[in-house]
Amino acid sequence: MDRVIYTSLTAMRGSMARQTATANNLANAQTPGFRADMAEAQTLWLHGNGVGGRAVSSEEVIGADMRAGTITATGRDLDIAMALDAMLVVQAPNGEEAYTRRGDLQVSPSGLLTTGDGHPVQGAQGPVTIPPSDSIKIDQEGRVFIVPAGGDPENPQEVDRVRLATPTGSEIVKGLDNLFRVKGGGILPDDPEARVITRSIEGSNVTATSALVDMIEASKAWDSQLKLISDARDMDSSTANLMALPR
Repeated sequence: MDRVIYTSLTAMRGSMARQTATANNLANAQTPGFRADMAEAQTLWLHGNGVGGRAVSSEEVIGADMRAGTITATGRDLDIAMALDAMLVVQAPNGEEAYTRRGDLQVSPSGLLTTGDGHPVQGAQGPVTIPPSDSIKIDQEGRVFIVPAGGDPENPQEVDRVRLATPTGSEIVKGLDNLFRVKGGGILPDDPEARVITRSIEGSNVTATSALVDMIEASKAWDSQLKLISDARDMDSSTANLMALPR
């Protein structure tokens, strides 16, 4: 019976991992530039005395779905969508360099140019800082132009250029903060040919209906394994009662 119970237990843990990944995808179905988590199950065979022939199930997030989301024109000057596979260079909370496809930029009260979730956008000399201005605009090359407060609208000034990198030839992994980093450490090379689509935003690549189906399937898998454990318990109880009968 223990084989059934432990096998079902590991399968339930796999269902929980799948539900967690699916729930995260559903929660970010409207997050700009979000890349869906991908979970995969695999069989792990146990080796040793008394456990031969047993296997447990392991399911975990193995990567991100890198398919592009739908690009929508917004008309907002600080919205940008990265073209092709380019990624925006940002500063992670721990200070290291990270990468994102999120392009709903904004200016913080301190003047920092950040993504919609608050990560500072990196420029040529560090985080991009916007001085007091009447308007801000970003061109297709990622250059940031402003009209200084009280300045001539016909004479915008370039203050910096957002850094764009390419993951081509490098392996990147997605973190719990939804930012990408180079696997094993390091940084991606800047891509001077990378371009952005201005006044537009790239949406999440999560399809809500598919994610809901995945959630239902994971829930049904959980219920099936729970029933197996219940059946194994009943069989074990029946066996114990049988052994307790007088000879």
